[in-house]
This record gives sequence, structure tokens and C-alpha cells, in this order.
Amino acid sequence: MDLNGILSQLESANEVDTVRLLHQYSQENTQTFTFDQKEEALRIKLCQSVLTVLGRQVQPSCQKTCLETLRILSRDKRVLGPVATVEGMLVLTGMAMLGSGEEDWHKQETTQDGLQSEEEKSVVVEALKCLCNVVYNSAAAQQVCVDIQLASSLCASLRSAHTWPHEVGLFILRLFFLLSALRPDVRRVLRKDCHAVRLLTEVLEHTLYVHWVGTYEAARPEPQALPLPAENNERAMEALKALFNLTLSESRNEEDHHQFRLLAAILRHLLMLKTETEEKTEEAHSHAVNLLNNLPVSCLDVLIDVPVQGGVEEYGGKNMEAVQVLLDFMERRIDKGSNYKEGLTPVLSLLTEGSRCHREIRRYIKTQVLPPLKDVKIRPEVGTTIRNKLVRLMTHVDMGVKQTAAEFLFVLCKESVDNLLKYTGYGNAAGLLVARGLLAGGRGETQYSEDEDSDTDEYKSAKPFINPITGHVEEPMPNPIEEMTEEQKEYEAEKLANMFDKLSRQNVIRPMGVRPDGTLAPLEETLIGRPEENSDTDSD
Repeated sequence: MDLNGILSQLESANEVDTVRLLHQYSQENTQTFTFDQKEEALRIKLCQSVLTVLGRQVQPSCQKTCLETLRILSRDKRVLGPVATVEGMLVLTGMAMLGSGEEDWHKQETTQDGLQSEEEKSVVVEALKCLCNVVYNSAAAQQVCVDIQLASSLCASLRSAHTWPHEVGLFILRLFFLLSALRPDVRRVLRKDCHAVRLLTEVLEHTLYVHWVGTYEAARPEPQALPLPAENNERAMEALKALFNLTLSESRNEEDHHQFRLLAAILRHLLMLKTETEEKTEEAHSHAVNLLNNLPVSCLDVLIDVPVQGGVEEYGGKNMEAVQVLLDFMERRIDKGSNYKEGLTPVLSLLTEGSRCHREIRRYIKTQVLPPLKDVKIRPEVGTTIRNKLVRLMTHVDMGVKQTAAEFLFVLCKESVDNLLKYTGYGNAAGLLVARGLLAGGRGETQYSEDEDSDTDEYKSAKPFINPITGHVEEPMPNPIEEMTEEQKEYEAEKLANMFDKLSRQNVIRPMGVRPDGTLAPLEETLIGRPEENSDTDSD
């Protein structure tokens, strides 16, 4: 049935006929995501008609059908005018059982408990789905959310999270995530006025079955424990995404510090959990990494300040189980071979900052990533070890990936150029050294402990024969000019110099030199002043 026919019949339809007409439209368009622009005006009228029906006292079955139709229509951002108003949004928030302010939270909790029938639950879920679509697709609706203080209502709902049916909780958290992602001003209100970080942390505790055995220590999951149920995992992912938005701010106080350490402990617990599939576990770990990146790096000691139990990774008396999970996650992301920027750089950044700030973390990771060198006959980027994989990334085409991988290895080497070159070779490290102004050698600015790196006997014996550019011992190569006469050598040298001169004059290449401070500059600039500096050796 066409839209004109539906609209003309809706004007005089009773409740039963309204359900029939709208159900037919929804069935025909359930998989429609791209709409005919010629019918745009008709769809706007249908939106208005549906809202009019929802404003009446109708049965839950009729409300559900209306909301299903509105959910489909809300996929088209051009027809949301009637919905993106105070009146339209109040209709939807009323259907979603979201009160008009924080003072209504007791009423909301009672209402959530009172959702007896499946139809009533379906109405709330459909209303929340509509709100998610409308908020995502309409800037005007986002502003209305600010006007009607939807943020406070969402926080009031978080207080009764333990009473939610699964889908109700899922879409409340998704709406929370969307609003906090799209409106930075709402983000500030949620964080400072509504204490949303604390509320979402409590949701995570409940959802992940966290049992505290210390101030910042959650009980370790039993080895034989069942995987985290899929529904709990879904809600936890939405809560983590919302928390990511709320922790983007750099302004923090003492209360935040305690809350962030609690979060770090919960995220450690999450890293230890298994979900029903490896794919879902990977997704959970990805969200945990993203959120850990937002926390102050000083909070990362919570990951390792846990009593060491038998059979777990340990280093220097610290529990490295969570750090090993992060290393394994990083290697899996490298092995995927795609989407490095979004999938790999967050965990690399997290491990880099953790290593920079926490000595135990750095020393443990170095034992796993850069163990003492033994076989130096193979180039650093060739092979299947995690070191080989990271060195390959140092010359990746994506600048962000390349810099992040190089910075990680540099920090593991305590920002010592000599140590870095030992593991990577000069050619692979050149990009980092140029960016840091360390082509002439030296160290970065961070101060590290004085513990010495010990070289193996194999490395010490091979060191004089290692090519510093490639970072390995090369097989002897025949000398191409060995059988040339002096005249031939001079001819080849002049020919090479002329080729470089031609390329330089055509701006194909630009000869560069290294300044005394280790930065690159055009060759002519680096030569200025050198004759004067050495003039006393040439004086009569």
C-alpha cells in the first residue's frame, strides 16, 4: 500500500485499523534504510500522524506498532521535524519511562519494576530505539534533549540499573553514549553535576559480577567459571563506550582520582574475563584498552598491584597477568594485518605510557618484546617474533602507526638511541630519530632507572661485524670496484656525483646534513661555519 493510501485511511481509522495499517507499512519497510526523496513530505505527515496517535490513550499493542513505524521513519534524518520538538521528544521519553528530572528516580524505579507484560516492555524498548535514532540523526533533537534535561533523567535511570530487563538497559546505555558523544556540553553536565562516572562504574560492577576483596582489587574469576553471558557483555560494552566519552576531559580532582583507580581495577577484572566467543572477548578487551588510555597513567599501577598467585605471570613481585593479556591482544591486532590505526595504535599507546611511567611494567614488557639478542644474522624486521613484527611497523605507510610502534620500542630501550639501534638497525629507526632530533645519538627527555642491559656472549662476539644500518651481520659481498683501474673508479665517481647534482637541481632530491643538535637541515646550512671552526689547523 502506498503512503497516500495509508495517510488517507489513518485520518478516520480506529485503533484496530491503525495497528493494521502501520503494521503493514512496517513489514514492507523493515529493511529499508534509503528512502525515496519524492515521498519525503508524505513521510513527514506520517511521522506527525504517528505522534498524534501516541498522544492518545491507546493500548500497548497500538503503542508498540506506532513506535515500530516511527523507528523505521527515524532512519531518515530529513523527516524528523515533527519528532525533534519538545512535544515530540516528551512523547518518546514518556513511552521510554524516562522521567523529567532527577527527582523522579524513585518513580522510575517503581515503574521499571512494574513492567509486567512483554508488550509493556516492548513499548519501552521501541521508544528507546526511536530516541537513539532521533538523537543520532537530528541536531535539533539533541538540543531538545538539553532543554528537557534528558541527561538528568538518564542518570536517574542508572540508579535502578539492577532492575532493568536486558534490552531496556542496553538502549538506555546506548542513548547515554550517543548523547555524551554528540554533545560536549552535556558531557560536562553528566560528569560534574550528575556524577555519571560513578553511576556507570556501579553499572559495570553489577554487570561484570565484580566482587571486591580490596580497595582496588576485584576477586579473580575462578578458572572453571562460566563465560560472561552475552547480554551482560552487550550492556558492559555500551557502559564502557559512555565512560570513554566522559573521561576525555583533562580537568580532574581528588574524587576523580579515586574513581579512576576503581575503574582501572574493574577493567583489570574485565581483561581476566572470558565471554561466550573469542570475537566478543576481543571486543571487550578493545573497549577496555580505549578506556584505560583515558585514565591518568599513574592509575595503571592498579593493574599490577595484585597478589601473585600460582601459575600467573609475575615480575619483580608484581602481578603481570593483565599486562600479558594486553601484550597478547597487541600481537593479535598486529597479526590481523589491517585497520592498524583504530585497532592497534590504542594498545600500543597504552603500553608505551605504562612503560614510561611504571618501571616494573617496562622491564617485564622488554623481557617479552626485546629479549637479549643472540642470533644477529637475520635482519630485525624478518621473522615471526613480536620484535620482528614491531620493527616492520616502524616503516609502515601510515605515519601514525609507524610513529606509535617506534615510540613503543624507544621507550622499552629507555629512550637510548644506541639501545634502540641495537634492536632495530639505523634504517628502521631513522624516521623516529629525525622526528626526535636524535640523528646524532643521545637519549630522550624521560629519566629512567640506572639498571644496565646485559648483552649475550653471542651478541658481544658478533657486534663488530653488525651492519649498523640493517642491524644484522651480512654475508660478505664481492667488492664491485676491486678489479677497476683508478681511472675507471674516478670516472664512476664523477658520473655518480653528476647524477646527484642533476637530481638536486631538478628538486627530485635534496641533500641533507645533520646539525650539531641532531636535527636534519639542508646540506648547505649544516656546512656553514665549519671552515671557520677548523681554520686554526690551516693557519700559517
